[in-house]
Amino acid sequence: MRILSGIQPSGSLHIGNYFAMMKRMIEYQKNHELFCFIVNYHALTSVFDAKRLRGNTINAACDFLSLGIDPEKSVFWVQSDVPEVTELTWILSNVVNVGLLERAHSYKDKLARGMVPNHGLFSYPVLMAADILLYGSEKIPVGKDQKQHVEMTRDIAIRFNNTYGDTFVIPEAEIPEDVAVIPGIDGQKMSKSYDNTIQIFCSETELKEKILSIKTDSTPVMAPKDPDKCILFALYSLFIDNEQRSKLRDRYLTPGLKYSDIKKELIGVIWEYFAPFRKKRENLIKEIDVVKEILMEGSEKARNIAGEYLSKARHNVGLDYSI
Repeated sequence: MRILSGIQPSGSLHIGNYFAMMKRMIEYQKNHELFCFIVNYHALTSVFDAKRLRGNTINAACDFLSLGIDPEKSVFWVQSDVPEVTELTWILSNVVNVGLLERAHSYKDKLARGMVPNHGLFSYPVLMAADILLYGSEKIPVGKDQKQHVEMTRDIAIRFNNTYGDTFVIPEAEIPEDVAVIPGIDGQKMSKSYDNTIQIFCSETELKEKILSIKTDSTPVMAPKDPDKCILFALYSLFIDNEQRSKLRDRYLTPGLKYSDIKKELIGVIWEYFAPFRKKRENLIKEIDVVKEILMEGSEKARNIAGEYLSKARHNVGLDYSI
């Protein structure tokens, strides 16, 4: 099965990115055909500093490689290194109704939070559709907030196939319920947009500050606590297995638990979990040329597949007039 997903380098990657997408992608490469990329074209909708975008892109690549993406077992590249995606975006744009784009939850949410509307932000789902359809992707691991975009991709592909003949694979979203929405330190969905993230490779000092800043309720120490309403429990649960999670729940329901103790434990759990990856990342940062070479080799493999689907689309819509 061909699986594809990408991550936007609009800021430092965080544990929400890791558990909602990155960890799953790394596991998929063992038994599936994995396509994984850094979506820097998408980042242009919110990052307007060239130096920052360049830095974020290479940092995201280092993050993925240090966490376990294997370029020998997957296709790993940067979106802008495959120009075919922009041509397919334009081709697809001509079968997309404006009403479909206007219904996008993400677009309306960003406008509500004060982002200035522009064409890139509005047509974001079409570029995402091109990303997915260009590689014949079958399954798309995404967070709950991206489910609608995958559904829109399906609508676009079906409409295109009905208009021009069988061209694209119809993809399906995969959203495990246990990591569908990962809370940030303020209780909202963890997102760079909300500035409520815990970065994967932040310093130990920053990690402590983030965890200690999480607000808890005023339940007395000697009263049972509700784990299902606690951000600390939700975050802690990401790093432990079912048996450990059950024991943690019992601690919450038993009088005497202190939130301050849970915070201290959580800091240690997160720091130790990413410790081996942190060392690998430090070495990668010293070998940036090697990282860039990996990305270029990945883009060549990606372009080989992209070319096949783009050529078929061009033929089916009649752009290959010289034949």
